[in-house]
Amino acid sequence: MANAKMTVAELEAFLHREFPQAFSAGHIMIESADGTSSLLRQPYSEQMLRPGGTISGPTLMALADFAMYVALLSAIGPIGLALTTNLTINFLRRGQPGQDIVAAARLLKIGKRLAFSEVHLLSGTSPDPIAIASATYSIPNT
Repeated sequence: MANAKMTVAELEAFLHREFPQAFSAGHIMIESADGTSSLLRQPYSEQMLRPGGTISGPTLMALADFAMYVALLSAIGPIGLALTTNLTINFLRRGQPGQDIVAAARLLKIGKRLAFSEVHLLSGTSPDPIAIASATYSIPNT
């Protein structure tokens, strides 16, 4: 895949402007994006927890989707209307309370109209994923 078409600073500015409902609150940080992958961090907060004290599925799904969106934008540029057409997630183990969630997304293939990606979600510093997601994105005509 090609080099990044947007830097982290450009991605952040674009997302603050075009997608503030998901990005402006400062709950997600883009640590890297290089045109083939992205690394995002969501600092721990009690709002992430579900009953029983584990990280909720909706928290993990939203972060996975957002990480894949950032990876795709870094590859194709500021095309805000790229959208998820499919998202599958497998929950592997319990996310630990008190730990940040890290999402490591990787683009597998970018075609003219569709892009395929996967993301590993990690809790704290553990190398073992707590969930693995895969997604397909639709890329609009530009």
